[in-house]
Amino acid sequence: MVIGILRLTLVLPENQSLKGKRQVLRAVKDRVRSKFNVSIVESDHHDFWQRAELGICQLGTDRAFVDSALRQVVNFIDSLRLALLGEEHLEILNC
Repeated sequence: MVIGILRLTLVLPENQSLKGKRQVLRAVKDRVRSKFNVSIVESDHHDFWQRAELGICQLGTDRAFVDSALRQVVNFIDSLRLALLGEEHLEILNC
């Protein structure tokens, strides 16, 4: 089994409140869940208005598939234009 873990930082420069941040994150998470078979959560920067970190996990049997699937998720989030992409950290584990 192969486990892919992606930590993706989002920057929300126009955001002015935690409520606005949660609204954007809910939209991103709902759209990613409906399009891809991944787990996605807000994993850090909970109290910052203009910054969020998403944790995204993909399981599979093939390393190339897991890597490709997570890269497609990043491209999809970028295409939504709801937030700017920041730092990205991808880790793939073979179990």
